[in-house]
Amino acid sequence: MLWQGRRESDNVEDARGSGGRRLAVGGGIGTVILVVAYLLLGGDPQALFQSQQQAQLPQSAQFDSQTPRDEASKFVAVVLADTEDAWHELFRQMGREYEEPRLVLFTDLTQSGCGFASGASGPFYCPEDRRVYIDLGFFRQLQERLGAGGDFAEAYVIAHEVGHHVQNLLGITDRVQATRGRVSQSEYNQLSVRLELQADFLAGVWARYADRVKHVVEAGDIEEAMRAASAVGDDRLQYRSRGYVVPDSFTHGTSEQRGRWFRRGYETGDLRQGDTFNAHDL
Repeated sequence: MLWQGRRESDNVEDARGSGGRRLAVGGGIGTVILVVAYLLLGGDPQALFQSQQQAQLPQSAQFDSQTPRDEASKFVAVVLADTEDAWHELFRQMGREYEEPRLVLFTDLTQSGCGFASGASGPFYCPEDRRVYIDLGFFRQLQERLGAGGDFAEAYVIAHEVGHHVQNLLGITDRVQATRGRVSQSEYNQLSVRLELQADFLAGVWARYADRVKHVVEAGDIEEAMRAASAVGDDRLQYRSRGYVVPDSFTHGTSEQRGRWFRRGYETGDLRQGDTFNAHDL
């Protein structure tokens, strides 16, 4: 991905080194993958955080809103800027105004509007404060543990989280969350899958914009994003962590589904093609 020297978003809050401590998660990488399977790439963090609400950070996190200076955080800021450009244009075409999200970089532990979270939880979007949260150490996990490294794979992760912000602005997130407690857990899981696959589709729409309008996509980039989408499928993560899969517990979709919906967004760029909630065959 051609990103050096390009516009960086002003919406990055750098909270790394702000006093957070590591949240203990027992069980090694197997447990981490189980957590990732639940929360990775923008799941509903509030349920996972609920048990941590009484915890206290050693000191209050102080955000530094200055433009990030190291290479990794500069990259994040450039990708976020690209998503801003893409969604401003797409919302304009819908006769709406796009409200830009904030993106918080943290280390180990942070407090969001949805509660406390650790880096082991993976990147997530909190609809309560309209922020994307990323511990950059996750990208090492993506490459070393899941075999899906590369700059465009990382860009896909960011674009997926921003996709959840788009869903929030359009009222889709509220409609799904309103069903909690009114439908069975299995049915709610299916709604969560549809929400995640739609965010994958929206990430694909962004990738098309980056390719066709910004001309920053290099050979192999789309394949990197596809590998990342497939690597975090529920079936693959569950099999890796426990040796078998439980389809009724899926909340993010299978590897095949995630890759397919990302590709559909990239190939069509048509938001009307991303209605996963009315799709008869996911």
